[in-house]
Amino acid sequence: MTISQQTLILLLVVTPALPLHGQFLYDFRSGALQKDPTGLHGWSYFSGDGNASMDFRQGPGYASIVVDATRDRHGIWWALIKHRVSRDMDLTLLRLPRRALRIEASVRVSHAPRRVNLHLNTQRTTDFHTHLVEYDIPDTVSWHTISMTTRDFDAMPGDTINGQLALMDWGQGVYRVELRYLRVDIVDTDSAGPDHGVQVPYHPPIAEPAAFTHHVPVAGDAMVDLQYPELTFGAWASSGSPDTARILATSATQYIIMRWDLASFNGKRVSAAGLLDLTTYSLQRSPDYPKDFGMVRICEILGGDPAWDQNSVTYASFSRGRPPDDVINAQMIIDVAVVGTRGGKNLITISRPVLQRMLDGRTVGLAIKPLGAVNAAFYAMESYNGKHTPVLHFSTNP
Repeated sequence: MTISQQTLILLLVVTPALPLHGQFLYDFRSGALQKDPTGLHGWSYFSGDGNASMDFRQGPGYASIVVDATRDRHGIWWALIKHRVSRDMDLTLLRLPRRALRIEASVRVSHAPRRVNLHLNTQRTTDFHTHLVEYDIPDTVSWHTISMTTRDFDAMPGDTINGQLALMDWGQGVYRVELRYLRVDIVDTDSAGPDHGVQVPYHPPIAEPAAFTHHVPVAGDAMVDLQYPELTFGAWASSGSPDTARILATSATQYIIMRWDLASFNGKRVSAAGLLDLTTYSLQRSPDYPKDFGMVRICEILGGDPAWDQNSVTYASFSRGRPPDDVINAQMIIDVAVVGTRGGKNLITISRPVLQRMLDGRTVGLAIKPLGAVNAAFYAMESYNGKHTPVLHFSTNP
C-alpha cells in the first residue's frame, strides 16, 4: 500500500462530516468588503450580454449587488460576483467517496418573485451551465438561505475553484440583491443534509407530456397590444391562405395572455416542473440575429384583471392601469426558440414554483412576449374545434 493510499484511508476514517477541512466563509455582516478584479484575493464583479451596469458595495450588516438596467434594450443581461474559494482547501478530499462541494448563501432581494443562481467553476471550466442552479425567491422581506451541492465536480489539487452568485434577466429597472454571507465547504454527502432553497434547474431536459398526471386545457387565450391599449383582438385570425385559423400572435408590442381554471387543485402541491404545450402556426425571424434575439419569453402574470374575457379583453382592461412590470413579471420563466414548422409542437418547461403559484392563485396566468424582433403565432383554443388548444401538463403529490 502506498503512502498516498494510506493517507486517503486515514482521511476517510477521521474526517468529520461538516464542515470539513478547507471551509471558505465570507461574512459580509462584519462590514469589510474586499474587492479584487481578479477574484483571487477579494470579490470581482461584472455584467454582460446587455447594457446593464452594476456595483457591489458594503451595507449595514450585508453587502449589496446593485444593477441598473434602465438603459438595457432587450433584457438579456447578467450580473455576477465571483471569489476564489479554494485557497485553503485540500482538494485531495474530493477524491474520497461521498465527498462534494457545497456552496451556500443568505440573500434578500428587492423585487419578487425573482431568481438568483449559485455556480462553481475552475480555471478549466468550459461549460458554465453545469454546477449552476437557480433559486426562486418569492418575497422581498425575508432572508433566504440557498445552497447547492455538486455532483462529479471536476477539480484536482492545484486548481482554482471560484464561487459565484448571479442574477439574470430581471428586467429593465434598478435591482438589488443583498448578501449576508457566502460559504463553500467540502462536505460528506451522507451527513450534510438536504440543500436549502427552492431550486430551479437551469434548462432541464424536456419531459414527455404523457409522464404527467394532469393535462389541463387553457380556459382563456387572447392577445393584447401595448400600442393599441383600447383595442380587442379576439377575432385575430390568419387570412389569404387555405389554412384560415384563429391564432395567437406576439410581435413588437403584441403579447399573448393565457389563463387556466385551476380551482380544483387548490391546496395541492406540485411535485415537479411541468410543461406548456403550444402548437406553432407561423414564425418569422432572421438567422442573422445575435444571441437570444428572436426567441419568445414565457412570463408569469402577477396582477391585473384575473378574470378577463378573451372576446373583449384589451390591454387597458387587462392591466387595470398598472405599470407593465406590476402585471407581468419582468423576469421571464424561460426563453424559448419557437419550432418553425406549422403544426410543430412547442413543449416549454414551467418551473415547479411557478406552477405552485398558479395552483395557489398568486400567479393568475402566463404571458408570451417577443424577445427582440420576432413574429410568432400559435393556434388558439378555437382553432379546429380545439385540436390545438394550449395545454398545461403537470403532476401533484398524492
